[in-house]
Amino acid sequence: MGTDDQPARPRLRGLHRASALFIALFVLLHMTNHLAGLGGQETHIAFMAEARQFYRQPFVEVVLVCLLLWQVGSGLVMLVRGWAGRKGAVAWLQAGSGGCLAFFLINHVAAVIAGRTVLGLDTDFRFAAAGFFVPPWHWFFAPYYFLGVLALFVHVGCAAYWSFLASRPALGATLLGGLAGVGALFATLIVLALSGVLYPVAIPPRYLATYGQ
Repeated sequence: MGTDDQPARPRLRGLHRASALFIALFVLLHMTNHLAGLGGQETHIAFMAEARQFYRQPFVEVVLVCLLLWQVGSGLVMLVRGWAGRKGAVAWLQAGSGGCLAFFLINHVAAVIAGRTVLGLDTDFRFAAAGFFVPPWHWFFAPYYFLGVLALFVHVGCAAYWSFLASRPALGATLLGGLAGVGALFATLIVLALSGVLYPVAIPPRYLATYGQ
């Protein structure tokens, strides 16, 4: 590609960050949903029903899915392009968390779309939790959700680290460590809630049937 490719890299990174800001609004709402859901299955479902009045609008859904696809695609392009020149623990942590997050988002969005359009299921708490109650699927879903949520917080922490590296490196390192810690705690609570450890969880047979039970 030569030198013509060099200006494109900062532009790609800038567009990647810009789309992340819009996606962050949905992610914040989604995480708030999970926080509310720590109070019980029905609380989680009730909060989601209210939140869906915003993000289940057709235009909003189309824009959100397009942004997510762009976010994953642009992130993977940067991951591959920067592979050989990546140096330092934080750079590899950013790459690893980005790759894990891309895997999680692709699978999560595809599962939700398939659940709604093909299986005719309401993709709420019961849809997310069903796999925890059909052995051996819980061995997949526990690390899947834990690592997906943790990767999100670590990836944001890495972005904060690079943003403050030149001016306030100690603050950047603190933000990275703090966000990783919060992410690990939050991921643990989500897995415990979905698996029925925090409170009783009831999964209708039609959700369990998707895993062959």
